Amino acid sequence: MYYYPVTLQLSALGFGLVGLFVLALAVVTVWQMVRFVDAYDKQALTVFGEYRGLLEPGINFIPPFVSRTYPFDMRTQTMDVPRQEAITRDNSPVTADAVVYLRVMDAKKAFLEVEDYKTAVSNLAQTTLRAVIGDMELDDTLNKRQEINARIRKELDEPTDEWGIRVESVEVREVNPSQEVQHAMEQQTGAERRRRATILEAQGERRSAVEKAEGDKQSNIIKAQGEKQSQILEAQGDSISTVLRARSAESMGERAIIDKGMETLEAIGQGESTTFVLPQELTALVGRYGKHLTGSDVAANGHGLDSLGFDAETRELIGLDDITEILGEIDKAAEMDIEELEQQAKAVKDGNPNAERANETVEEVNEDERETKSEEQTSVSSS
Repeated sequence: MYYYPVTLQLSALGFGLVGLFVLALAVVTVWQMVRFVDAYDKQALTVFGEYRGLLEPGINFIPPFVSRTYPFDMRTQTMDVPRQEAITRDNSPVTADAVVYLRVMDAKKAFLEVEDYKTAVSNLAQTTLRAVIGDMELDDTLNKRQEINARIRKELDEPTDEWGIRVESVEVREVNPSQEVQHAMEQQTGAERRRRATILEAQGERRSAVEKAEGDKQSNIIKAQGEKQSQILEAQGDSISTVLRARSAESMGERAIIDKGMETLEAIGQGESTTFVLPQELTALVGRYGKHLTGSDVAANGHGLDSLGFDAETRELIGLDDITEILGEIDKAAEMDIEELEQQAKAVKDGNPNAERANETVEEVNEDERETKSEEQTSVSSS
């Protein structure tokens, strides 16, 4: 009777422990059976080491205790390529690093075809980066980043496709030559800039000389035009003066000749000589003039000593009948030449000279000079 309560207590304790064990086992079993997969993941499932498939995002039930899962992130992933040292084609040492953007396209291949796809892609990118840089010259590695990126991506595409991985982009971040090469490049850049500065300075001086020569040319052209205009105006003035003198002479006629003759007689009379020889024509004119003044038969016959007109040939020679038309044409030509000269001067001042018009002006000046010389020679020959 003494041991009975103790036996009951031990039995109750054993049942309690068994119950706790069963409860714990049930909890662990449920935990092992349920898998929660995130929306951006997929998980490869193996049962007793055998590949059974991929677990999709959400809640999934798997055999407990004998199953294993391997998650794969299906988003685009960024992977740094460690800095690599390489020798370019022209034997210049450089260091370079890059960034690879990749994405798992087939989780089954990524699980079955490669042990660790990230490590594999990283190692492949490193070797490809060194190979691409070693196949290029130093200047190309510094200037042709897009070409380097495209070549690395092309080299990575084929092997990564077999692993279910797609390389979306490759970006080379830095390509740094050695310190000695950088120093030499800085010296080269400085020399190139000095050379360009010298070239620009020489071009500026040449441009200045050309502009100065062009300005001198236009100045000479305008000066020639001014001289031409001056000669034209002077010739026009002489022509007008000649015509006006001819008109005055026409209005005076014989009376002007008699007046000149009387002035000559007065000058002769003031001399010391007592003997004078007079031309017959002058004495005849004086006689006629005297008769006219004293009311002789000349006046009686109703004939006064009127002015004598020029004959038709003389009037045509000096152009008395066309004097009004000649003066109008001279004024019109002068206005046209002055207006054209002002336009040419304005064009030169604005910095837009008309080279073709300037050449025509020089040719016109030369032609006018030749015509003037020809007229002078003709005038001398006629005299």
